[in-house]
Amino acid sequence: MNGSARLRDRLEALVAEYGPEYLDTDPLAFPHRYPDAGDREVVAFLASAFAYGSVPQIRRTLEGMLATLGPSPRRAVEEFRGGARAFRGFVHRFHGERDLDRLLGILRRMTERSGSIERFFAEGSAGRSVREGLVSFTRRALALDPGAGEDRGRDAGVRFFFSSPADGSACKRLCLFLRWVVRGGDGIDLGLWSCIRPADLVLPLDTHVARIARHLGLTRHKAPSWAAAEEATAALRRLDPADPVKYDFALCRLGILERCPRRRSEAACRACMIRDVCTL
Repeated sequence: MNGSARLRDRLEALVAEYGPEYLDTDPLAFPHRYPDAGDREVVAFLASAFAYGSVPQIRRTLEGMLATLGPSPRRAVEEFRGGARAFRGFVHRFHGERDLDRLLGILRRMTERSGSIERFFAEGSAGRSVREGLVSFTRRALALDPGAGEDRGRDAGVRFFFSSPADGSACKRLCLFLRWVVRGGDGIDLGLWSCIRPADLVLPLDTHVARIARHLGLTRHKAPSWAAAEEATAALRRLDPADPVKYDFALCRLGILERCPRRRSEAACRACMIRDVCTL
């Protein structure tokens, strides 16, 4: 068995191991609570936007936010007019109530203008790559925010939620959102969008997946970046051209569940399902 075939076999086994029963370890569990597709889309965007920091912190933030938005988050966003007292005191790491207020305002204007987040995205992505689509999406989304000019720096304020490949960013949260809403049929991702093919998705490269991708030889880049995400995706596309990012959820479990800790552990390595294809 050659190296690519062995890697594919090990990753397929990993996907089989970490199935829908592990959703409660991921922010993706939140949109799954809603039967309505419009609610799922809005909650998926918010859950991916705040998917940074510790898992308990992310869960607390989303629980509180969604309780305030009520039974139909999409309707709440459509009716949102800013300055809501209900979000007073909101904090998620370096974001506060004003950042959330502005983010909800952007989502409201998207749905007013285009009918849904998907249609807004599609307006700038027809016939283009995911990279070009994200560049357009971010630029047009920030144009909907009257206060965008007040932010200083690429990751300041609401700009943090709308990263762009044009800046070299890995766009982890936006790529995560796209994975959630494009892929489907496995009980994990939502399969809401049709404007992008699963084959064209780019790997959401967070710190866990970036580290494991290096161990597997999927990328030579030492830090998460758009170039690293594209390189790792290209390597996975050779294993499954139609659905390269299907491996993401399982790979991320290795980091989140500390099955692949940051510091090498002989015990963890012995128990690892992909140890014989790891270069660490």
